[in-house]
Amino acid sequence: MSIQKPVIGITMGDGAGVGPEIIMKALGDPQIYDRCSPFVIGDAKILRRAGNLVGGGLNIRSIQDLSEAEFAYGTVDCLDLDLLPADLPFGQVSAEAGNAAFRYLETAIQLANAGKMDAICTAPLNKEALHKGGHMYPGHTEILAELTNTEDFSMMLSAPKLKVIHVTTHIGIIDAVKKINADRVYKVIKLAHDTLKKAGYEQPRIAVCGVNPHAGENGLFGYGEEEEKIIPGVTRAQEEGIQAVGPLPADTLFFRTVRGDFDIVVAMYHDQGHGPVKVLGLEAGVNITVGLPIIRTSVDHGTAFDIAGKGIADELSLKEALRQAVDLAPKR
Repeated sequence: MSIQKPVIGITMGDGAGVGPEIIMKALGDPQIYDRCSPFVIGDAKILRRAGNLVGGGLNIRSIQDLSEAEFAYGTVDCLDLDLLPADLPFGQVSAEAGNAAFRYLETAIQLANAGKMDAICTAPLNKEALHKGGHMYPGHTEILAELTNTEDFSMMLSAPKLKVIHVTTHIGIIDAVKKINADRVYKVIKLAHDTLKKAGYEQPRIAVCGVNPHAGENGLFGYGEEEEKIIPGVTRAQEEGIQAVGPLPADTLFFRTVRGDFDIVVAMYHDQGHGPVKVLGLEAGVNITVGLPIIRTSVDHGTAFDIAGKGIADELSLKEALRQAVDLAPKR
């Protein structure tokens, strides 16, 4: 029995950013079509504009239903929602683009829930534009969770030699410390364990960060957050046979993980986890939403309004996100 290549829906993100450009660059690689059947959910006219900017000679085929897609290299199938003006300004926050980015993602989730595709790969959206468009979410992850009725989820960043999963993400540091609790720490450890097990790790080695410098150093720093909020969650995971250790000092933990001591790091808040991954290179990181009923991967960079429209944005992170979407997608 032959295995059908996974169908991957790529959401265009904010049309004023670099999303359309990196999509057209990535889909210019024939190896993408060798591994999957990709199509774009977005605006065909914006993709055509991006194609003219980056070159490559790809055609854009506007379709109204996924059944019309041909998935043939050289022609990009675009499920055309036709929401944006052809002259949408580059690099500017707009309610139109923010609303459109939400609608692309909403459509992708509907298709995935209907079993018409195997994974979602998202180009970046702009949070300010999203809010101006009337959608008050912190980002992609929270939209995906709400539209799929998912309660236990987390953001995982994956780069060569380093994987990081987050206890909290898009909230301020003071609010993050308040939100961390033993139950959430346990659930994120378990999400990390289950995700890596499915990916082929026999016994994932999970390292858990502290909140304070030196992981509190036995109460010397902070107000007992490690003892109250983290250690009980780690202990619970260990009692279930999960190979988790911590809390450990974050200032050395990421180095140790890159060295090979651990398979994944559980970070307590956004910048604690994002900083080390992005030091490895923006083109290397992939954002994966863990815990959803559907596979979702994303580039680990923003809309880059400062270079939008110049045709110079790097597509390597999107290509890596597509590769990981293929690896994680269920086989037909």
